[in-house]
Formats: sequence, structure tokens, C-alpha cells
Amino acid sequence: MPETGNGIVSRRSQHTVDETVERLRTLLAAKNVRLFALVDHSGEAEKAGLKMPPTRLLIFGSPVAGTPLMLAAPSIAIDLPLKILVWEDGEGQAWLSWNSPEYLQHRHGVPEALMKNLDVVEGLATKAAGD
Repeated sequence: MPETGNGIVSRRSQHTVDETVERLRTLLAAKNVRLFALVDHSGEAEKAGLKMPPTRLLIFGSPVAGTPLMLAAPSIAIDLPLKILVWEDGEGQAWLSWNSPEYLQHRHGVPEALMKNLDVVEGLATKAAGD
């Protein structure tokens, strides 16, 4: 998983943007994780008369996982709920991008004991990207 140096990790998807988004939605539902919002950046661009490759942002979380994080490191609330960006590059390849849990830990001082609450994002992205 290449990290860009700014805390963002990206993984190539084996599926289209729409298929990847649906796979993520299914995975979230199976884990009883709430999808708070699905932001269709490219759809909104199109409504404004602009062209943009498919770009969708899923915002999701669980109070059971998020509340202990915010109690231990209140500033993490600025980065919660968790997010995964699904986007298409110039060659038509779909990608998933998210904030690395280690970046969030360092940024907000999250205790090691609570890292499992952040690590879920990588598992979701990996499963959504795969076969």
C-alpha cells in the first residue's frame, strides 16, 4: 500500500469506482457500521457543468469505536467519522484512498490500545479492492 508521505494510503481496486463503492457499502452493512454519507464529488461537478472522473467519498463509523477514540484524544473528532475516497485516475483505474491509522495516531496521540478502532479502515479498503 503506497503511502504518499502525507498520511494518505492508496490501493488499486480490481473493480470500477461504482463496483468498489457497492462492495464497501456491503462490507459496512455486514459489520453493522453506519454509512453516514456518500458524497458524489463527480456527480456534483456534473450538475455544475464540469467534468470530473468518478470520485466518491464514503463517510462511516460507529459510536462504539469512535467514542473511546474521542474520549482519549478529543482532537481526533476532526478526522472522524472515518473516510474512504474511491476515485478514478486518468487511465480509468479505480483507487481507494484513506488516512493511515498510524498518521491519525501520531496526529492526535491515540493510545496504542485503541488502534484497533482505526485499523478497520485498511481491512475494509483491502476487501473492497480485491476479487
